[in-house]
Amino acid sequence: MSPRAGTVGSRRRPSKGDLTSQAILDTAERLLQTRSLDDIAVDELASGAGISRSTFYFHFASREAVLHALAGGVVDELYESASSWLRRGSEPPEDSIRRALGASLALWRKHGPVLRAAVRARDTDPSMREFWSGVARRFVDATASQIELERAAGVAPPGPPAKSLAAVLVSLNEQAFLGRSRSRRSAARDRELVDTLTCVWLRSVYGIAG
Repeated sequence: MSPRAGTVGSRRRPSKGDLTSQAILDTAERLLQTRSLDDIAVDELASGAGISRSTFYFHFASREAVLHALAGGVVDELYESASSWLRRGSEPPEDSIRRALGASLALWRKHGPVLRAAVRARDTDPSMREFWSGVARRFVDATASQIELERAAGVAPPGPPAKSLAAVLVSLNEQAFLGRSRSRRSAARDRELVDTLTCVWLRSVYGIAG
């Protein structure tokens, strides 16, 4: 049987609506590189996507909804970048942690304006505050589960409650990457940050120095 129209194999081709939504998101991310969300008008987002104001509102309820969608996509990428440790398998802990942290920092560098705007918005926007609470739970729960698995396997020693330790480590990552995303790019300084965080994670979870 041949694939249905609009698909390639089992994957659906983007519809016109998908492409329009993506054009709005791309415009917003571009504008956020130099301006805050409050300084970006809906008309600018619509114009940048090549659509009318009414069409914009067909896809998104507000500028804040656009930021929410952008941040959600980046967070999914961040979670996937953490999978090298969350699904470590037989890879040595140091290698998997270093790789996960390096990939996460690269995403903060790439999407820093979006993530910084989302962090600022959680102080004033209840929906964004709820979004970040969900993000924190997702990362903390996954990290705590991995810590418990490592302890059960005898790879990591007993220590503080896994969830408490996970919350501290996840918060540490966010603050470190948030600060670094604001600074001028420096491969050497980025490597140093990843090395430092790797050492902290190894000492905290495994009781060993990196």
